[in-house]
Amino acid sequence: MASTSTLKNLSLHGKGLKLDTRADIEPYLKDVDATVLEEIHLGGNTIGVDASNALADFLKKTEVLKVADFADIFTGRLISEIPLALSALCDALIDKTSLVEINLSDNAFGGRSVDPMVPFLTHNRSLQILRLNNNGLGPAGGEVIANALLESARLSKAEGKKSNLKVVICGRNRLENGSATAWADAFAAHGTLVEVRMVQNGIRMEGITALAKGLALNPDIEHIDLQDNTFTVDGELTGVGAWTEALASWPELHTLNLSDCVLSAEGEVPQLLTTLASGSNPKLHTLQLQNNNLETASFEVLACAISKGLKTLKTLELQWNEVEEDDEHLENLSLGLKQRGGRLFASDEEDEEEEKEEEEKEKEEEAKEVDEEEKKKAEEAIAPKEPAKVPDSADDLADLLSKVAIR
Repeated sequence: MASTSTLKNLSLHGKGLKLDTRADIEPYLKDVDATVLEEIHLGGNTIGVDASNALADFLKKTEVLKVADFADIFTGRLISEIPLALSALCDALIDKTSLVEINLSDNAFGGRSVDPMVPFLTHNRSLQILRLNNNGLGPAGGEVIANALLESARLSKAEGKKSNLKVVICGRNRLENGSATAWADAFAAHGTLVEVRMVQNGIRMEGITALAKGLALNPDIEHIDLQDNTFTVDGELTGVGAWTEALASWPELHTLNLSDCVLSAEGEVPQLLTTLASGSNPKLHTLQLQNNNLETASFEVLACAISKGLKTLKTLELQWNEVEEDDEHLENLSLGLKQRGGRLFASDEEDEEEEKEEEEKEKEEEAKEVDEEEKKKAEEAIAPKEPAKVPDSADDLADLLSKVAIR
């Protein structure tokens, strides 16, 4: 049975396979040399306990594995199956010093299935990228994961080694305030993060404040996405204040998404916005501030800074704020960004226009692929055919004559 593997990359992604037993999965593994495998992608299939044990045996043989993509591999599995299968896979990867990335997103772990990940997250300290998106962890599960990462950082420190962890993506997990402090402690202990995305986690002001303090101890951060969490409550600005103070800690920051974060009461200019406009982050090129109760006074602050403190900004998203038609500050922002090849998004129509442009681009690429395929077929059609073989011996001539029938 053929798989889509190459010498270094085994991919069964999106095949919709139901792999229950060792016999089900072994045909996809038997012809793959585990010792040279660098990536494995299994998302979009469902893998049972026995099949996971077989896969774990295969993973143990790998020597240069860099990427383990196990997103969406437990659809339809019983809650009693998932911990056993997950434990087999994670334990097989504990000692893989070549491993850079693991993706366990879109698996319904809940708080009950996180424990099997703890030994791996604690003891594999080569890991650089952790993807845990949409797992339903909840506050309790999130705290377990964060504490495992914290222990990993402590072990590295005890050995006099710098942490390797650089990217943490843990969105849509209902982490809430209950686990935010644990995450903040883990981030602070590592101090090496470059990208953190924790969207739609129901984290409120107290948790947001803790995260700001933990992330402030990671000076190399380039990308932060906290969309759809809450920075203020009933006019209390502690969260906004903490993030405003933290901005100067991130000189490499180029992308900041704080959309849907309640940064402002109506009419107020958030202190965080004023600080950004002053040039706190000189490499910032993407700023997303959708749906934050911003009004024309905030737009004025941004417009005045477009050629000063925000001179590297290329993309600014302000949809679903208090946007008035023909706002001169928005017009100035749009013009300033356009002059440097950037773009302002301030209305739904602009979103639709961008989607239309992307669709047209995709159609053009598809048409180009079709044209190239047709061209290739045309070239093959007119290519000179190999001349018929002329018999060069008496034996060859005898063979040909034997095939002739007289009717």
